[in-house]
Amino acid sequence: MALIAEVRNVGRMALDLVYPPVCGVCGRPGAFVCPGCLDTLPRTNGARCEVCWLPLRGAQCYACTSRPLPLEMLRAPFRYEGAVRHVVRAFKFGGQSSLAPLLATQLSEAYENYRFDVDLIVPVPLTGARKRWRGYNQALLLAGELGRRQQLPVVEAMRRRGSTAAQAESSGVEQRFRNVQGAFSVMKPEAVRGQRVLLIDDVATTSATLSACAVQLLDAGASAVLGLTVARED
Repeated sequence: MALIAEVRNVGRMALDLVYPPVCGVCGRPGAFVCPGCLDTLPRTNGARCEVCWLPLRGAQCYACTSRPLPLEMLRAPFRYEGAVRHVVRAFKFGGQSSLAPLLATQLSEAYENYRFDVDLIVPVPLTGARKRWRGYNQALLLAGELGRRQQLPVVEAMRRRGSTAAQAESSGVEQRFRNVQGAFSVMKPEAVRGQRVLLIDDVATTSATLSACAVQLLDAGASAVLGLTVARED
C-alpha cells in the first residue's frame, strides 16, 4: 500500500511539471484550490443535528424524526454549494483525481475536530462499470489518504450491484432511497464484525447511499457505523 502511494505521488509530481496545477475556483496557478479560495469555501457552521448534520431549525431535527439514519453520526466540513459543488464535481466526474490529497486533508481535520472513534475505514463502492468509466473510485482515494493520515486500515469491504442508476441522475428524496434498496452488499463480513466502521464518500445529499451501506454493515455485524464526507447538502 505504501509503495502504491509512493508511485502515485511520483506520478502526480511528474504531471505537475508538465501541467502545473491551477486553482479550480479562481484560475490562479500553483494549487488545485489555492489557500485564498480554500478559506472562502462555505463551511458547515451554525447549529446542526448531531446525527445527520443538517441545520437545526428548531429544538428537534425534523429529518431524523421523519427518517432516522442508521449512522451513529455524520459529519462534513463543507456545504455542498457554490465553489464546493464545482470542486467536488471536478473530482468526481472531471477526472481531477489529484484533488484527493487536498480534500482528504479537510477530512482529516474534521476527523480530529469531531473526535471520531473508529477501528477502520470503508469507502462507499462504485459499480465496476462506473469505476472503469471514471478511472477511479473517488471515495477509495479519499479513504486511502485519510487512512494514511490517521493511521487507520482501509478495507474495501463492500460492493455495489451494477444495475442501479447513479444517484446524481435521480431526483427527489424518495427516488434516491428506492434507487439504493438492495444495491450494496458486504463482501468481507469478517473484517467489519464487532468493529466501529467509518464510511467515506465525497458528498452526502439525502444520505440515501450512506444509509444503505450502513444498514448492510450493521447487518454484517459492525458495532457502529459513522459517516464522513467532504460536503453535506443542506
